Amino acid sequence: MHSTSDNLTQLVKQTVESMGYELVGVELLSRQKSSTLLRIYIDSAKGIRLDDCTAVSHQVSGVLDVEDPIEENYDLDVSSPGLDRPLFDKEHFDRFKGKRARIKMRMKLNGRRRYEGVLTGVEGDNIILDLKGERLDLPLDQIDTARLIPEF
Repeated sequence: MHSTSDNLTQLVKQTVESMGYELVGVELLSRQKSSTLLRIYIDSAKGIRLDDCTAVSHQVSGVLDVEDPIEENYDLDVSSPGLDRPLFDKEHFDRFKGKRARIKMRMKLNGRRRYEGVLTGVEGDNIILDLKGERLDLPLDQIDTARLIPEF
């Protein structure tokens, strides 16, 4: 998964959860011709609106300005996880058992980096994916990105 420091994630988590939202995940992404992007995904039982993102952005900006956990310049983006919800940790993979997901590995596994299949569970530090009847164990620490595939 896109890495962030534990300190940064904890700062964001405390702020977001104190406002009554669920922190889905935090990504710190390097962009080529511009600054770094800090992307924060939030959710709520009532859903997320633009006003929610604005409020969280304002609050998180204040905390990050004081704590200064990111050395370089960065742009802050707060958004809902959307229909193609990103999956960041074991709990997410377990929560969405039975849903289709697209997973990209950091390095090739069985000659491939990209997989699509149905999430069937978590065992230890492995995510279990059903590829048309074939079981595949994917090490969580080797997953680069994972997203649900929207079903209409």
